[in-house]
Amino acid sequence: MKNTLTIKQIAPCGMDCGLCLAQHRTKNICTGCYAEGAQKSPYCIRCPIKYCELLKSSGSKYCFGCTQFPCARVKHLDKRYRTKYGMSMIENLNNIKQNGIRKFVENERLKWRCDNCGNVVCVHRPNCLVCGEPVKTNPIYR
Repeated sequence: MKNTLTIKQIAPCGMDCGLCLAQHRTKNICTGCYAEGAQKSPYCIRCPIKYCELLKSSGSKYCFGCTQFPCARVKHLDKRYRTKYGMSMIENLNNIKQNGIRKFVENERLKWRCDNCGNVVCVHRPNCLVCGEPVKTNPIYR
């Protein structure tokens, strides 16, 4: 089980790929948004946010650097994740913009850690995948 979150795991949309179920599973592990390789899901390979021309032309690695931020795609993703998992991509991006990527990742390591075993939890599941304890970070699962 992965026990670390890194800067490379933060996608342009603000998703912390280290929290995704695809990085926590034991087979066909996703390599993350910025990693190369065939292990990515088909959606991630052709992600319209990562390959957005406006993002590319902004010169920013993250969507907050775009003149259209937050665009309809980011708003849609944000709404889905806030509703289903209690995570906001827009809030993540604003935190990165205000505090920097290093501070954001440092906070993510604390926020998304299992209180019982210390492993990184999965945003997509109500219980820690290692010890089975409820995920207290996510308000949806409380």
